[in-house]
Amino acid sequence: MSTKFSKETYLYWYELMQLIRQFELKAEEMYKMAGKIRGFFHAYVGQEAIAAGCMTATQADDPFITAYRDHGLALAKGVSANACMAELYGKATGCAKGKGGSMHFFSVEHKFFGGHGIVGAQIGTGAGLAFAEKYRGTQNVVLCYFGDGAARQGMLHETFNLAMLWKLPVIFICENNNYAMGTSIERTSNVIDIYKLADAYEMPADKVDGMTAESVHDAVARAVKRAREGDGPTLLEMKTYRYKGHSVSDPQKYRSKEEVEEYKDQDPITKVAGTILENGFATQAELDAIDARINAMVDESVRFAEESPWPDDDEVLKDVYIDQNYPFIVD
Repeated sequence: MSTKFSKETYLYWYELMQLIRQFELKAEEMYKMAGKIRGFFHAYVGQEAIAAGCMTATQADDPFITAYRDHGLALAKGVSANACMAELYGKATGCAKGKGGSMHFFSVEHKFFGGHGIVGAQIGTGAGLAFAEKYRGTQNVVLCYFGDGAARQGMLHETFNLAMLWKLPVIFICENNNYAMGTSIERTSNVIDIYKLADAYEMPADKVDGMTAESVHDAVARAVKRAREGDGPTLLEMKTYRYKGHSVSDPQKYRSKEEVEEYKDQDPITKVAGTILENGFATQAELDAIDARINAMVDESVRFAEESPWPDDDEVLKDVYIDQNYPFIVD
């Protein structure tokens, strides 16, 4: 079986997707079983192919911004498992100093700009990041992610209009995992194919198989090329599926267990592993060695988070405003 992608690409995809998968499973364990993580928690399990394909189709300086299901994309952009787990624990060594938690991962160093808890807020902010890149004359392209639920926000339409008007270098990626918080798109929108929303603004758009890294890479690469050449934004609807609930508190009564199992038969990691083995890119023993290394890295992140200090009390008002001379009286 021949492939258009290299051995190195497939092994990169496999390792990254396994890192995301194992990190999320371990973090959920620390939340539910150990009680070490509190607040909201939204797992990326099942959607790993999107992160993998986007990474190989972009460059390190291309900014990413997303919603609150942000752990996987942060890891993909290079934020360490240690910094991610520590953030979930609320520790000072976390990627947002322990003050952001699960929904607000952030790393300027890695061009990862959140993690946004207000539904759809990152859509306008993502276009703002793209405006800044264009203003500064860079060749960087912003990838702005949002879920199918956020596609019903008014912010999307205002942003699409200006992004097209100003030909901003931004790719809007709808990670359509079918149910938003727990309601299918068929019950909330007359437009079932989200990518068609771009038609109103004459924005290029496409529907993509979000369960295969190859399809994601190809679609994003085309959109990135268009943006770098000055032709503006693209909307990509990535059809994907989350194996877990919307959050850890979700009883998932809106879908059947049989449906979840059907989607697990399309598992993106299994697909990539199969291609690797079929083409002799690695043996099963070599894949097992990667798995062991990933598991050790995730276990280390838990140890790191456990042993890290809590933020100091004087951190409470830092980073709230950029003005260091906070002008208000605090008792």
